[in-house]
Amino acid sequence: MPAYNEAQYLATAIRTVHDGLMARGHQFELVVVENGSVDATDEVLNHLADEYAEVRRLSLPEPDYGLALRQGFAAAVGDHLVIFDVDHVDLDFMDAALARLASPRRPAIVLGSKRGPGAVDRRPRHRRVITAVFSTLIKVVFGLGVPDTHGIKVLNRRAVEPLVEVCRSRSDLFGTELVLRAERAGLLVDHLPIDVSELRAPRSPILHRVPRTLVGLARLRWALWFDRV
Repeated sequence: MPAYNEAQYLATAIRTVHDGLMARGHQFELVVVENGSVDATDEVLNHLADEYAEVRRLSLPEPDYGLALRQGFAAAVGDHLVIFDVDHVDLDFMDAALARLASPRRPAIVLGSKRGPGAVDRRPRHRRVITAVFSTLIKVVFGLGVPDTHGIKVLNRRAVEPLVEVCRSRSDLFGTELVLRAERAGLLVDHLPIDVSELRAPRSPILHRVPRTLVGLARLRWALWFDRV
């Protein structure tokens, strides 16, 4: 769970995940990667790590969602990895995705899709449009085989670990690159519909993210063109 300036929401998210997994009887750890926060996120996280033995705290000096995911993946020890955002925790999706991982099809990644059949996206219209444009662009440029790439995921650690090691993207595109590399490697990427609402505004302004994302996609296209993995 990456956490950047999430002091207001972090305790609720962690307690929801912790209590839900305890109720299900899972053995788990909850790795929270604070990255570059300038509010009280670090203080809140320290308190929660003291309160819950299952919570592990990591900290990075700069805000970088993709780098936080990479560091969390490297630190985690479980066979199955669940990526939740502070503003989107869905334990029902987790249950269904873990069942998919154990099914005969054995997907490497199960995405929580905002755009697939059955999905309900309650976010503001401009955010839905941006997601649709981004997903269409990825399909056209990269041949993406699933409805979208952003958001919560459940991963088979052994299957995706070699791909994580070669992913180059940071910030917003790390998850996208991981999904694309998994498809290119012939791994099954599955998806389940989710119901998503906007809990809070995005942490980085849309006008800042668009040019950064376009540059990142150009670099990713170049990288995938020459990489064999």
